Amino acid sequence: MSEQLICGIDIGSYKIATVAGVLPKEDGELRIIGFNTTPSRGVKKGLIIDIEQITAAVEESVEKAERMAGHKISQAFVSVGGPHIASLNSHGIVAVTNPQGEINEDDVARVVEAARAISLSTTRQIIEVTPRDYIVDGQAGIKNPVGMTGVRLEVETHIITASHTNLKNIERCLNYLDIQNLGFVFAGLASAEAVLTDTEKELGVVLIDIGGGKTDICIYVEGALSYSSSIPVGARHITNDIAVGLRVSLDSAEKIKLYLSRVYGAEKDKNKRRNISINLNELNLNENVDEMSLKTLIDGIIGPRLEEIYKLVFDEIEKSGFAQNIPSGLVITGGGALTVSMLETGRRVIGLPIRLGSPRNVSGLTDEILDPQYATTVGLLLYGIKNTREQEGWKNFNKIIKDFSFGSPVEKFKSFFRQFIP
Repeated sequence: MSEQLICGIDIGSYKIATVAGVLPKEDGELRIIGFNTTPSRGVKKGLIIDIEQITAAVEESVEKAERMAGHKISQAFVSVGGPHIASLNSHGIVAVTNPQGEINEDDVARVVEAARAISLSTTRQIIEVTPRDYIVDGQAGIKNPVGMTGVRLEVETHIITASHTNLKNIERCLNYLDIQNLGFVFAGLASAEAVLTDTEKELGVVLIDIGGGKTDICIYVEGALSYSSSIPVGARHITNDIAVGLRVSLDSAEKIKLYLSRVYGAEKDKNKRRNISINLNELNLNENVDEMSLKTLIDGIIGPRLEEIYKLVFDEIEKSGFAQNIPSGLVITGGGALTVSMLETGRRVIGLPIRLGSPRNVSGLTDEILDPQYATTVGLLLYGIKNTREQEGWKNFNKIIKDFSFGSPVEKFKSFFRQFIP
């Protein structure tokens, strides 16, 4: 088979999204061949609250994606997020195996493992260890020490942990469906892979993934992931506010929110939105809501919740200690990023540059998937490709180094001529 199948399952509070893609053997672009999104059931704020319902929802989404792709999904990367996510930065140090030679990948693996050896509660599980910076004999700022000469190797890593119970529940769900879990990926990290540019990561940037029941945060400094967090407020809280403010059902409030996002969305000209009356009759709501002022709806109901989200995000940025290292500002993605007045509220509250982030670097069935709400879904595949290629690269490099020997051709030559010597 000339193309490699790679799959991702994004388990969120609002939707379950399954995507399948193929990657040509040559360094080509990821091509999407199957995709489905199903309303989520059994998940609240990123936590599994009903394993039967979530299993049924994942099964439905996977089956529909399989039919579109024409392939059986037997393994996948899975996203996790929510308030149970925590992170810390750790330091590791080891002596280089061969001080007279070069630092090899085994030394790098050992120093990362040393940084990983942290005191952790039995209720927590490490899902990601990302090297931020290597230090060789006191020289910092090294991104890849393999091939360098040194005696002492150190590393600064970023470690993400999650609730062990929640991860086990997701594992049970996947085992029931005979799907091998290739790895848990923090939803914010997956979204960052899909929407951030290398320049933004290098300068320093904050990624904010606003989901249904939670908002995931990733901070990149000098090209490396340096802080991860999640807050238990998301786009569904905006829906609740609309339902209470207008005295309508949650279904009607969701329709109104989506309508506003579609017509007067995050990037639309705010001056055109002032003093407009919107007609809600075309939404066919069960309640008798005819017309109302758009300004009242945005400033009186939606705006305060958006301000709360941004203030919580700002608190996380301050807590991280990297507030002075993010000149690229904020990149907002996720389904909640399309909420009306999202960008202008963020600029006012946080005072940093803000842009809307949509998935990039994919082809194929992209009509629906190149949307901020599917950033995590696409990011799962890009994360998987990146890590698979790195592992295969190291394996091939190891094999070449082990098999290659300067002495072996000479010995073969000698043994060949020795048989003719009496």
